[in-house]
Amino acid sequence: MYFEITYPEVLIFISVLWFVVRIIFGIKNKKVSLKRELVLLPVYICLIVIARFVYFPLGLVDGHIGVLRFDSDRIVPPRVNFMPVVHMFDKYKGWLINIIGNIAMFIPVGIVWPICYKRVDSFLKTVLAGAGLTLFIELTQLLFYDRCSDIDDFIMNTTGTSIGAAIFFIAKAVVNNIKNHKNNK
Repeated sequence: MYFEITYPEVLIFISVLWFVVRIIFGIKNKKVSLKRELVLLPVYICLIVIARFVYFPLGLVDGHIGVLRFDSDRIVPPRVNFMPVVHMFDKYKGWLINIIGNIAMFIPVGIVWPICYKRVDSFLKTVLAGAGLTLFIELTQLLFYDRCSDIDDFIMNTTGTSIGAAIFFIAKAVVNNIKNHKNNK
């Protein structure tokens, strides 16, 4: 079986899934808060931006984002790199963009998720949540023969989440320290 998936199709899928999940939570909580939905909007934006760059070619093809190809005859053996850092610094066209992009793309996850989710309330929980998202991405990439699951991507994405989490929790500590200092005067 062979088929191609476009980014607009993935965007629609993520959007419908997001909407359904938010409705389910609204029904479960017996209310829908517009304020809460607006607070969660950055999480949705993170997911659609990340999906664009982890599943689809970076460059444009004929002025459009390339497609994601599924071919059941070509996914075995899967393309996987389990050796950390072996290929991270191979000098190929775009190697530096790959490193910086994989890290930078996940910095917002480390900042946004602890703001949006009460249970993601520590540096470690934030990093673990980002690592979980990255693991999901790397596993789903196994389905597409022109994608490669790579331990280096996992390391770089988790590093990005860690940087974002450090920024958030340091900023939070500084703000709390300033508030406490003002209240003690």
